[in-house]
Order: sequence, then structure tokens, then C-alpha cells
Amino acid sequence: MMTDVVEFLNRGGPALWVIAVLSVITLALILWKLWRLSQLGAWRSDAAEKAVRLWQKDQHKAALAGVQHRKAVRARVVQTAMQASSTLPLEDAREETARVARGMLMQTGSGARALDLIATIAPLVGLLGTVLGMIEAFQALQDSGARADPAALAGGIWEALLTTAAGMAVAIPASMALSWFDSINDQLAHDFDDLATRILARRPQVRDA
Repeated sequence: MMTDVVEFLNRGGPALWVIAVLSVITLALILWKLWRLSQLGAWRSDAAEKAVRLWQKDQHKAALAGVQHRKAVRARVVQTAMQASSTLPLEDAREETARVARGMLMQTGSGARALDLIATIAPLVGLLGTVLGMIEAFQALQDSGARADPAALAGGIWEALLTTAAGMAVAIPASMALSWFDSINDQLAHDFDDLATRILARRPQVRDA
């Protein structure tokens, strides 16, 4: 099995080996992103929503207690907004909440640039491999002159085209995963803004500077 894989990669030349490495990196990045988002609680919103509802009923202590020591990103933004709302002037509270929200989005968005890069360069590497393979095939055709074997030429061409197909096979899932992860970050950004707005609209009486 391993011998067949190596033989297949050798047919495509160095470009196919590069694409194979990119495919492994892509899979690792996607799995790491899923684990990372799970660790950051990107899909958990119950505690944050419950705390905001308590806050809107002016049950400020209970609301803050509901999100303290929680690691989910929404809960951390909500906690920051509540604490800032209770201790800082309105504009300062907004700035502090926005600062923390940006930090959370940076964490949940980590790794996206690497996926974007792979989705961009994988087809280009495949195309480069195809061009180099075609050059080699036509050089062989020129060297053989009138004794050219059409079957050998066709074999060289399809082997050259392997890299283009492989490059697209890596780029397509990388692009799909990137779009999905971007949509998660967009949803988080919307939720952060919504939760913070609801909190700051019902903030305790704090003397603004």
C-alpha cells in the first residue's frame, strides 16, 4: 500500500509531493481549528444568554456570578461588559468590552490565514507541476522525432495533469473549511455586539466622567 502511494507521488514529481504535504497540513489545521473552537466554547451560548437576561432584570450580582470563571468566549465578553459597565463611564466601558471582544475574535480566528494560503497556493503548485510535466513530455517527443510513440506521449501528459487535479483536490476542501470558520467568526462578532449592547443599555448607575 505504502509502495503504491510513493509510486503515485513519484509520477507527479516534486510538485505532487508538495501538494501531498499541503494536504496533510490542511487536515491537521482543520482538526486543530475544530478542537480549538470547541475549547473556546464557540458553540456555547446558554450561560451568556442567561446572564444577560438576569442583567436586564436588574439582577446584576446573579448575572455576573453566572459567567464568572467560564472559559466560553461569549461568557468572557459578557463578564467584561458587566464589570466594565458597573465600574467605568459608558464610553470607557464600550472600549474595554470591544478590546476584549477583538481579542476573543483573534483567538477564534487563528489558523485561518494558513488555510487561506493553502487554498491559494495548492492549485498554483499543481499548475506548475503540470506545466513542467508538459515541457518534459514535449521534450521527449522532440527527441524521439519520427519514432514518437503516441501512447508514451499520452502517458506523460496524464501524469503531468495529476498535479493540477491534486492541487484542486486540496484547495477545494481548504476553501470550504475556511468559509465555514469565517462564518463562525462572523456569528461570534455579531453575538458579542448584541450581548454587549444589551448589557450596556441596562447598566447600573455609574457617574460618567
